[in-house]
Amino acid sequence: MKLSVHPMTLNLRTTFRVSHGASDQRHNVLVKLEHDGLVGYGEAAAVFYYGDTQESLSAYLNNLPPLGADPFALEDILNRLPPGAQAARAAVDIALHDLWGKALGQPLYRLFGLTPTPPEPTSFTIGIDTPEAMAARVKESNYPIIKVKLDADNPEAAVAAIRQVSAARLRVDANAAWTPEQALDLIPRLAQYDLELIEQPLAPGDPKPFAWLRNELRARGVTTPIFADESVKTSQYVAAYAGAVDGVVVKLMKTGGLREALRTIHTARAHGMKIMLSCMVESSVGVSAAAHIAPLCDHLDLDGPLLISNDAFSGLRYDGATIFVPDGAGLGVSPR
Repeated sequence: MKLSVHPMTLNLRTTFRVSHGASDQRHNVLVKLEHDGLVGYGEAAAVFYYGDTQESLSAYLNNLPPLGADPFALEDILNRLPPGAQAARAAVDIALHDLWGKALGQPLYRLFGLTPTPPEPTSFTIGIDTPEAMAARVKESNYPIIKVKLDADNPEAAVAAIRQVSAARLRVDANAAWTPEQALDLIPRLAQYDLELIEQPLAPGDPKPFAWLRNELRARGVTTPIFADESVKTSQYVAAYAGAVDGVVVKLMKTGGLREALRTIHTARAHGMKIMLSCMVESSVGVSAAAHIAPLCDHLDLDGPLLISNDAFSGLRYDGATIFVPDGAGLGVSPR
């Protein structure tokens, strides 16, 4: 199998601000894996708060040892990958799965034994801005499920402004911006705006503050589910957060691809936890890979292609917020 690496710049439709910073472009990496006349595609999203850059991801991928000649030996190939960024490993994993499906002439969801019906529409993400600008963006987007990025700078004003103009289902994502004490003060006030869930209110690394926060909130009658994102990267993190949070956020760029994403989903299910399947800012390559396992999850946050203006691949289709998984072999996407 021949692997080639191609820089890919994604242009955001609007400036995207989260508690970690702001950007107008994202610099990802496209992987092409060629074998016997077939091409498998994969994508690595360079996420700055994980220390990744387009250059570092490309360097890892360009220096990989030969992957071998058998595209069906997925577990063996992935187990032999050297240590490195999870996003880069995800690109190889996705390309292998795309090649696997194309070699068998079947879409990935069928090879996983799934039906392509997603559990619900995807949420649409609103980045941090002034409350007025965030509310205007929500009103303009007119999506049924909105995920609101928040920081520690008066988040209630943003949620209140959005709720004044929209009856959409609201999720909020603090991206680890709050202390436990701030979260305990904020969440009861935010809950009055009918939130569906709260994502990563606290810093990752220690489940005990999450357990304390959840118990304190329950004692006050606040039952808004809390989901862990940055805290739970792979399946090995799940057990520590069982009982401390209500659900986990699964992203292929955190897990290193589809194989470990499936393990993370099943591990979380075994601990009675809900699953939200999410993405970084990615093109249709990365998001299509995730969409093929969407039937295993409770919530979707797969809006990457909706956030960019130059998606170089076609096949994944949105009707409003409803995702239609491609029926083509493998990922089912192709270059435009």
